[in-house]
Amino acid sequence: MKHLYTFLLVLLFAIAACTPAQLIPSPTATAPIQTEPAPLPQRPTVKPTLTPTATELAPLPSPTRPMLPTKPSPNITLPPKPGPNVTLPPKPGPNVTLPPKPGPNTTLPPIPADAAQTYSVTNPTTNAKLYVRVFAPQDTSKKYPALVLVPGGTGDGNAFTDDALRMAGAGIVAITFDPDGRGKSTGQEDYNGHKQQDGLAAVVRFAATLPNVDAQKIGIATYSYGITMGSGALARHSDLPVKFLIDWEGPADRNYTSGCSADNRGRIQWQPCSDNAWWSEREAVNFIGTLRVRVPYQRIQSEKDHVQPNNAHAVDMINAAIKGGVPWVRLNDYPPNQTYDPNAPPAMFPEQMDQQLTQTVIRYARELFAR
Repeated sequence: MKHLYTFLLVLLFAIAACTPAQLIPSPTATAPIQTEPAPLPQRPTVKPTLTPTATELAPLPSPTRPMLPTKPSPNITLPPKPGPNVTLPPKPGPNVTLPPKPGPNTTLPPIPADAAQTYSVTNPTTNAKLYVRVFAPQDTSKKYPALVLVPGGTGDGNAFTDDALRMAGAGIVAITFDPDGRGKSTGQEDYNGHKQQDGLAAVVRFAATLPNVDAQKIGIATYSYGITMGSGALARHSDLPVKFLIDWEGPADRNYTSGCSADNRGRIQWQPCSDNAWWSEREAVNFIGTLRVRVPYQRIQSEKDHVQPNNAHAVDMINAAIKGGVPWVRLNDYPPNQTYDPNAPPAMFPEQMDQQLTQTVIRYARELFAR
């Protein structure tokens, strides 16, 4: 029995010696373990379904095609392409060309017609309310010289709108007005007599109060029969703040104005030529020929007068002004302060000069403002 127990113990030890524990390497072994690389994960054949949670963002919308420019249609206005009738604004920079100064072939940039400011000026003699418009340069930060424009015949200031806009574009405040009884003014027509001369004087005094006008540089420019009102106002109101008088082809006296002479000069029959009292208020040669007009006088005259059959009245006005003591007198571009022979008058401006009348007035005004 004892030998049986011994045999069984020996058998158990033999079985224990053959267990897998003998295959496990010792912790002290230094040889590296060689292993096979793990296989790559296979791409799933079925797309996984995600279950959104409360913190997930809403899915982005599917991409759309970009918006293409809209094709022209009756209700769409495309920007104009440059062309003969399209003016593109200049790009800022040193190469920008500024508006040119007035010249024979120059067109000044217009100022909008509604840029004119309107006023009512009272004629102190008649109490008529005179309609006055002021065309000023757009830059209101400084003072400018001013021209008061006197209409011809029995016209009103509306005839000067284009001229006044061009003058404002040239840096001159242009002031137009409707004399008593004309246009939008109240009162009665006076045919450039003392009453309307007093109205012009009131307009000049008003011009001197404008904040953008240099009161030391105010001129009067008369057109045709307007010379009667202009010269009469200066002769009868010697204190007016006026620097000079420009006269375009103004008739000298009743012979030219009303056709009193044998060859029936003139175009207007207002009053008989025998009415000396009436005409004494309305003959420019008498006003300019006195010692009472004390400002420079510039006459503009073309070869063919706009009304009269000749231009002899230009010589009459120049000679009378020099005789009357006007301090500076000039006909067109001739040297100043010289008289002329009525029987051999000098050559006048060519007729096409009338097409450049506004530029000519601006040129003379600038020269006289600088004196």
